Amino acid sequence: MERPESENKMGVMPVNRLLLNMAIPIMISMLVQALYNVVDSYFVSKVSQDALNAVSLAFPVQNLMIAVSVGTGVGVNALLARSLGQGDREKVNRSAVNGLFLAALSCLAFVALGLACSRLFYAVQTDIPGIVDYGEDYLTIVCGLSMGLFGAVTMERLLQATGRTFYTMIAQAAGALTNIILDPILIFGLGPFPRMEVAGAALATVIGQFLGCCVSIFFNATRNPDIKISFRGFRPHGPTIREIYSVGLPSIVMQSIGSVMVFGMNQILIAFTDTATAVFGVYFKLQSFFFMPVFGLCNGMVPIVAYNYGARKPDRIAKTIKLSVMYATILMAVGFAVFQIFPAPLLDMFRSEEDAAGNLIAIGVPALRIISFSWLLAGFGIVSSSVFQALDHGVLSLISSLVRQLIVLLPAAFLLARLFQNLDTVWLAFPIAELFSCTLCAVFMRRVYRRDILPLRAQAAE
Repeated sequence: MERPESENKMGVMPVNRLLLNMAIPIMISMLVQALYNVVDSYFVSKVSQDALNAVSLAFPVQNLMIAVSVGTGVGVNALLARSLGQGDREKVNRSAVNGLFLAALSCLAFVALGLACSRLFYAVQTDIPGIVDYGEDYLTIVCGLSMGLFGAVTMERLLQATGRTFYTMIAQAAGALTNIILDPILIFGLGPFPRMEVAGAALATVIGQFLGCCVSIFFNATRNPDIKISFRGFRPHGPTIREIYSVGLPSIVMQSIGSVMVFGMNQILIAFTDTATAVFGVYFKLQSFFFMPVFGLCNGMVPIVAYNYGARKPDRIAKTIKLSVMYATILMAVGFAVFQIFPAPLLDMFRSEEDAAGNLIAIGVPALRIISFSWLLAGFGIVSSSVFQALDHGVLSLISSLVRQLIVLLPAAFLLARLFQNLDTVWLAFPIAELFSCTLCAVFMRRVYRRDILPLRAQAAE
């Protein structure tokens, strides 16, 4: 297969410069997304603790939607980048169109789920009427209008796969900033708008997603010449869909495991007090300030690794992985320091007026300090999982995630709760699980290096 006369920058630009060039725009946009997640919960917490709990308990469903959209996008991203590295333009375009088709089908499933099951989802977790009512309003909107989310994620992955991450940053930032601006307006009814409370937070979210989707479509149409999207005569292409899901399905399952983990942890925590579930929800909002940039780093890394694997350039692959692990570890170490030094001020932002005794802070300070010990290992694990996906070993990512969140974390949390009947000890399950997962990732990384990268070196030397 002949290569294009002018090779994509992923195959020629110096690796450190390329990684930063690809990753920094995504990291910035994901930081903005983390900000709007925090702002969302901040304003909701000022309505009532029931409102904050409702949004916190919605996390498993929202995470499931993100898992399906991002997982499918990861499969499209990896396949498209490999095809681009091989110079197969027809396969590049076919990957993009089939990816959009899969996103549309996934969206329809969540629309039906949200409209039919939102109240039931809350009713099986709590009998507090305020939480159930707020939760039904929130989930019905974010699921029923989820086409913005699925469209935005898929179109952004097309930009990332071809190295145009600057436009991804603009699209994500546009959606996130729209959400931040609309949150107080719709939640509290500022100006001519009615007070919508939790429903307002949901509506602000979906409006931001729709805007981000529209901006991404515009950039793909006008600034992405590597992909030509056309549905004329379209029929689903089975082999392409199988290739997308060979990487994407393990990623979907891997991220969906997070929904199961959060649901299970909420059941363990709510047995102590419903404030513990609010703390857990706040933790996930706060940790996104450090995890989102690492995920952004990995989103920039995946197409580089996939492209250079397709282009048979092992040295560039190895250097990209080493630099990614270094940067991820530094980011996680900074997050660990912040959570150790400033847990109380961080939690105080989410304390409602009815929490005069400061229960959120009393429970949350040890939680944040204990959980953050797991971050010292998390950077390596996140990068490793992304490398496995880029090299078409999504099952290895799935196994490491299963070990971390289900096989070790939930049983450990359950046993610690039963044995010690002390909420603080439950949080120890997080560093315990991360230690197991990180060890497994190291074993898998060694295997992948020997199987996929060393043979490329040998072929290059012949």
